[in-house]
Amino acid sequence: MEFDQKSYDMPQEKAWCPGCGNYGLHRNLKEVLAELEIEPQELVMVSGIGQAAKLPQYTKAHMFNGLHGRSLPAAMAIKSANPQMTVIVTSGDGCTYGEGGNHFLAQIQRNEDIVNIVHNNMVYGLTKGQASPTSLKGMKTKVQNDGVLNEPFNPLAVAIAMGATFVARVYQGNKEQTRRVFKEAIEHRGYALVDCFVECVAMNKINTSQWYKDHTYELEDSHDPTDKVQAFARALEDGDYPTGVFYKQEGKPVFWEQSAAYRDDQRPLYQRTVDMERLKKVIESKRSV
Repeated sequence: MEFDQKSYDMPQEKAWCPGCGNYGLHRNLKEVLAELEIEPQELVMVSGIGQAAKLPQYTKAHMFNGLHGRSLPAAMAIKSANPQMTVIVTSGDGCTYGEGGNHFLAQIQRNEDIVNIVHNNMVYGLTKGQASPTSLKGMKTKVQNDGVLNEPFNPLAVAIAMGATFVARVYQGNKEQTRRVFKEAIEHRGYALVDCFVECVAMNKINTSQWYKDHTYELEDSHDPTDKVQAFARALEDGDYPTGVFYKQEGKPVFWEQSAAYRDDQRPLYQRTVDMERLKKVIESKRSV
């Protein structure tokens, strides 16, 4: 089979606004999947709720579309049940860092072997444009009439501090870098966070395509992604946003391989039979407590 981005297309109309940055992100991701020759039946796309979370519906692959902010635990369970699958989580900044913030932190600690692509448009694009965790301070919205009071959440600094094994930021309009980073994230063994700037043309008139072009720049070749202190310092920079791979750690054990279920048996869980008698005894023992 020859792969190209059309290998992952679904025959349905997309509900994104014309000019939405999600189109570019989706196209970049499909190009990388084709380059890596990942079979659609070996790919699982997982999301929560939001405009970004619709992406799995537009991708030829297995998919799980869950509750708002709850994509990461579902993805962890899927990967643990079948480690042979490529599992990619794709949701927005509100879904991942807001409602899903607790799962975001837990996933970093557990280091499941999944890719977490966050469509970061600095606003809630589906629910009419209120501020998200990454909205810039002072930004006025239909809800925050006097401007956002909070400092924006810094997902990269948090991820590095918590011990994430792959931390990156891209702007989807920088196609070459985005595809390069997506590919590196998919090939990485461990939890990989890619915070991806995208435009919300309907609800965010500040962080436009031109704004991202003017306020992002690529990390220098001299940046060492294995230096955690340097990576943390770059993530904390004020002003314009550096993009690229901030931090990368190889060799850290992933969640599924540390599970007791795989201690003596490396077969994926879905291939195993269930001992119904043993399960019945466990259920009955709990009932008697």
